[in-house]
Amino acid sequence: MEKFETDKAPHPVGLYPHARRVGNLLFLSGVGPRRPGTNEIPGNEIDEQGNLLKYDIEAQCRSVFDNVRVILEASGSSWDQLVDVTVFLTDMSADFKKYNEIYAEFFQAVQPCRTTVEVGALPTPIAIELKCIATIN
Repeated sequence: MEKFETDKAPHPVGLYPHARRVGNLLFLSGVGPRRPGTNEIPGNEIDEQGNLLKYDIEAQCRSVFDNVRVILEASGSSWDQLVDVTVFLTDMSADFKKYNEIYAEFFQAVQPCRTTVEVGALPTPIAIELKCIATIN
């Protein structure tokens, strides 16, 4: 098993690699929308106490999809080799429609299998996280 890490993606929030290769499959750890190097979360508005006031699901979707692409490429795979995507949303009723529209933009040509679930919270103040599997040559 080979593991992959890149400075071009957000640093993991725990002890795990960005991705791990097993045979011809690449398993990505959960990927969020944080910006590499800064940990800034696109679209988040935070008060002086660090409480989340509001977020922009569109900005977070675009950022998380970009982060997935970077990790895939840094690992020797590519966007068109995605085979399975699990999406975690913190507010399905508020965000699913917009997320689904943006997902269709990014995944129109690839169309991997997909599961979308709502979760109560994610490890940082983000509204979306992806868990992906791709093939790798």
